[in-house]
Amino acid sequence: MPKDNPIRVALVDDQLLVRSGFRMLINSQKDLEVIAEASNGREAIASPTLSTADVILMDVRMPEMNGIQTTEHLLSNRPKGIPAPKVIVLTTFDLDEYALSAIQAGASGFLLKDAPPEELLDSIRTVHRGDAVIAPSTTRRLLDHVAPILRRSSMPDSEHVKAVASLTPREREVFELIANGQSNPEIASGLFLSEATVKTHVGHILSKLNARDRVQAVVIAYETGIVSP
Repeated sequence: MPKDNPIRVALVDDQLLVRSGFRMLINSQKDLEVIAEASNGREAIASPTLSTADVILMDVRMPEMNGIQTTEHLLSNRPKGIPAPKVIVLTTFDLDEYALSAIQAGASGFLLKDAPPEELLDSIRTVHRGDAVIAPSTTRRLLDHVAPILRRSSMPDSEHVKAVASLTPREREVFELIANGQSNPEIASGLFLSEATVKTHVGHILSKLNARDRVQAVVIAYETGIVSP
């Protein structure tokens, strides 16, 4: 029986067994469907079907072309008007600095390969929806680990520092809550605002920061010292 408008998922991993396991799990869901697979970055870039995915699960360490280079290429080489897929980077250990580089290259977050099935499925749906940072505890541990590097990379007069300074007091408040991993409903509840109002604030914040999504906004928060470990 065909699925109605499922979230289209692509798998990029050099281990066939990993791809097979993910494919079986994802295709068992009514709202998800694997539409393409690749065993390395070069294959992924060459696949016309893969670039039409909504969400790509991307292994960070692969032969020939790693997940960082592949993510950067897939997200930067887009025909005008066609939305870029969201990328979830997969890694085997949670303090993998490769994963940070992939996030800086445009990935929307990362997951451990041995994450529970429900966490993987929820992350695909969450990143597709675009309203929260995925795997917050895992992403948080990584960012805390590399915070000193991020802080050193930000100059006092950098574009990010200027962008943060341009936020209104309310936007700054919402930005800090985003940086602490809160979702729109949590922010709305804590600030006694409607979710629609929070969504508007988040849109303004991402626009001012020139951030692709909430995950990149969190990285900017670490860079500029808005949050620290």
